[in-house]
Amino acid sequence: MKFPFIKWFLLSIATILITEIFKNSIKFEDLLYNFLSVQLNVKQVENFITFQRKWQWFSNLFIPFLLLLKIFVVSIILYIGLFFCNKDLKFNTILNFVLKAEFIFLLVPICKIIWFYFFQTTYTLEDIQYFYPFSALNIVGYKGLENWFIYPFQVLNLFELFYVIYLGYEIGKLTDTNTDYGLKVISISYLPSLFIWVATIMFFTLNYS
Repeated sequence: MKFPFIKWFLLSIATILITEIFKNSIKFEDLLYNFLSVQLNVKQVENFITFQRKWQWFSNLFIPFLLLLKIFVVSIILYIGLFFCNKDLKFNTILNFVLKAEFIFLLVPICKIIWFYFFQTTYTLEDIQYFYPFSALNIVGYKGLENWFIYPFQVLNLFELFYVIYLGYEIGKLTDTNTDYGLKVISISYLPSLFIWVATIMFFTLNYS
């Protein structure tokens, strides 16, 4: 099985388009202007926004590569997990279902658009930055919470749960076992790696905030 370039291309385009729709729906530049105007003078703010607008296309180019990097890393982790569980799946097979699982996270910006367009119509840049639909952070709130706790509370969300369950389902199906077995593989590979990643982000946030 070759690398599914069409799925990767569609995922990348969909991610970029939904992100741009989200920015336009919340009037991102106005929020950024209000946020920066507290710290910078008018000329500096305008220069920053002009620069950001000019190079927006360049930042969008990174999205496909970041997605590809994440898909490859998760696939490698699962491949190692399957190896330790004495199961053999071709790497491209793993890559394919990890790529399909990534489409789940397209629902995150879509939910954000719906939330801020129909429900929370008054918001700040920080509200946008820290909002993650169906996450633990929405329950506890970011105000008054230490900065280094924000990311782990964001990671605890329903989309991540669905992502894990889907990966477990695919592993179970492709190894002729069941979803429980797939989740076992996830528990010794992906979840520890996710924990290390979150702990690393917490460490850097704590030391550089």
